[in-house]
Amino acid sequence: MNPIHDLLITPQKIIKVDEGDVFHGLKSNDLSYRGFGEAYFSSINPNSIKSWKRHNVMTLNLIVIIGKIRFVIFDDRNGSTSKDSVNEIILGPDINYSRLTIPPGLWVAFQCLSDSKSLLLNVADIEHDPNEIDRLPLEAFAFNWRNI
Repeated sequence: MNPIHDLLITPQKIIKVDEGDVFHGLKSNDLSYRGFGEAYFSSINPNSIKSWKRHNVMTLNLIVIIGKIRFVIFDDRNGSTSKDSVNEIILGPDINYSRLTIPPGLWVAFQCLSDSKSLLLNVADIEHDPNEIDRLPLEAFAFNWRNI
């Protein structure tokens, strides 16, 4: 797998506490911090896939806090050193608790791999703007979603 240029995976700490754990997410002095626009949670049901989306301005900082999610990222940016590369990353608090930072211009789709609903947090650098998003159907890029 050729790593996609500018895509960052930052391991995060889970602090075990008897009464309930503390999950680190993003600090203002992290290299991937680009500012704050909004934070939101997104759930995904078992066996569901959320189709291809590309932000043209927004930087995503994705953290899976419940369950297990497979992210597939495709780089079709002109001039990118990783043009036409695909990266697959599986995140979850029990397997790979990390923050996935996706810069503008990359396509991302994701799939719930858990037997129950998964939940992710996105800490974005700008507020949601539907005019800066491109969407494509799942079939737009060849990827075997059944292969795990």
